[in-house]
Amino acid sequence: MLSKLVIASGNKGKLREIQHLLSPLNIEIIPQSVLNIPECEEPYFTFLENALAKARHASKYTGLPALADDSGLCVDALQGSPGVLSARYAGEPKSDERNNQKLLEVLGTEENRHAHFYCVMVLVRHELDPEPLIAEGRWAGEILTEYRGNDGFGYDPLFLDAKTGKTVAELPLDIKSRISHRGHAMTKLLLQLERLAHE
Repeated sequence: MLSKLVIASGNKGKLREIQHLLSPLNIEIIPQSVLNIPECEEPYFTFLENALAKARHASKYTGLPALADDSGLCVDALQGSPGVLSARYAGEPKSDERNNQKLLEVLGTEENRHAHFYCVMVLVRHELDPEPLIAEGRWAGEILTEYRGNDGFGYDPLFLDAKTGKTVAELPLDIKSRISHRGHAMTKLLLQLERLAHE
């Protein structure tokens, strides 16, 4: 079983969620920012390719196993946008506020507001790992026309969870961790880790 794991992300909200999800395991979690790892480019059109690039990048710089998550919001009426560009939807520098405003403007009075969050997690045991562990998760909902809630990050105040009737920004972290796209992906990844530990 792994004893140390680098998390290939500098996003504080994402790190908090991943650390919460991994807390039951006896693994030392190290955010890549602590190790001064430079940001990895994410030039690909798919979440999977970007996550794999980030995991290999972090492992290369540290010599440790690395976990990367690439995730984003996919809106049906926008053919899956903002997708892999979710964090930079309104351009540089990254801004949750400007991204949310752009999404509201682009959707306008569109009636079909169905959307889902998608997450893929990739864990490499070393930089050249030929068999990375890969797990994905989805979270269905819809985009509201105005903000609700004060917690979370990114598009959380606009994304209404279909089952609870609350926005992600209104959900406590423990519930969000259980039902989110990231929570689903992490559950699948943990099952793979457990299987490996018993092989």
